[in-house]
This record gives sequence, C-alpha cells and structure tokens, in this order.
Amino acid sequence: MDKIAILDFGGQYAHLIANRIRRLGVYSEILDGATPTKNLTGYRAIVLSGGPASVSSPESIKCDPEIFGMGIPVLAICYGHQLTAQCLGGTVDKGQIREYGPTTIHFHDKKGVFEGVHDDELVRMSHFDQVVTVPDGFSVVASTDDCPIAGMVNYQKSIYCIQFHPEVTHTACGNLLLENFVNIT
Repeated sequence: MDKIAILDFGGQYAHLIANRIRRLGVYSEILDGATPTKNLTGYRAIVLSGGPASVSSPESIKCDPEIFGMGIPVLAICYGHQLTAQCLGGTVDKGQIREYGPTTIHFHDKKGVFEGVHDDELVRMSHFDQVVTVPDGFSVVASTDDCPIAGMVNYQKSIYCIQFHPEVTHTACGNLLLENFVNIT
C-alpha cells in the first residue's frame, strides 16, 4: 500500500500532519514515536512529529534509530529534527532565545523538499532546545536569526529535518514542503 507513517512524539499537530498528507493524496497512519523499525516496513516514508518534551530528558519518547537506515525518506519536524540530530551523533542544547510564533527563516539550499521556497519565508516556530551541531553527512540548509540550524539535510539518505512546523497554515511554504516530500517518496 502507498502509505506514510507519522511517528507521534506527543505534539499537538500529529493529526494535522496526517490530514495535510492525506489531502495531498497519500494515505498516512499515526503511530507511537517508539514504534520499532520492524513494524515500519511497508511504508514509503516516515515523518517524525513535534513534541512537548526536551530530547535531553530521560523520560522523553525516543525513536528506534534504525529507522534512519531503512533507505526510505524521512521528514523530521521540530522535536523530530532535534531527535534525528541526537540519534545520529549531532548535539542538541538549550537555545539562547525561545522561538514561538511567526519567524523569518533563511534558506541557503533549495533542493529536495525545499525546492521552490523563497530565500526568506515566514514560518511557525515553537521551541527552546535547538540543534547545535549536525551529524556527519548532514549540511545546514536553513537558519533564523536566533537558530543557526533551523534546517539540515542528508540528501544521500533523503533525511530532511526542520525546526519549524510546515503543517500549520502560518508557515507560508508549509504545504509546498509537504507536497515536495510526498513527491520525493
């Protein structure tokens, strides 16, 4: 079946992500963030949702790190962005400034899911922790004035990570990013 798994880390928008993907013509299922990789075969892609916890907290939900070796595209949003960095050897720490609400993001590279975005876009942020070093094989593709790593990507593995929320209407380029992701898979 042509379907995308959305791993839910307790964020308020997992159902909105699923709705947006379904409106793009692809069936999606919301699963627990800790779903084992063996239960994710048969999906053509995975989305890691946002979540309210800090990835540094021992109580926070963690994904199975083997999902990054499945050979299918991954879109990691907010908490998922930070979790991906942590799982693959990058570092996450508290930011200097909390970013909540509309924020201007600067795109430095516009390939893959970022194809067609403007150099500067208005996006919706909701975070305090942030990625401070990217894992090996990743490059920084977007930043804000307060978050130097607001987007990172490993093109070879089709892993796209963003600190902002593309699923909300407040992110002007959000639907374009989700549509690009659906078309990559």
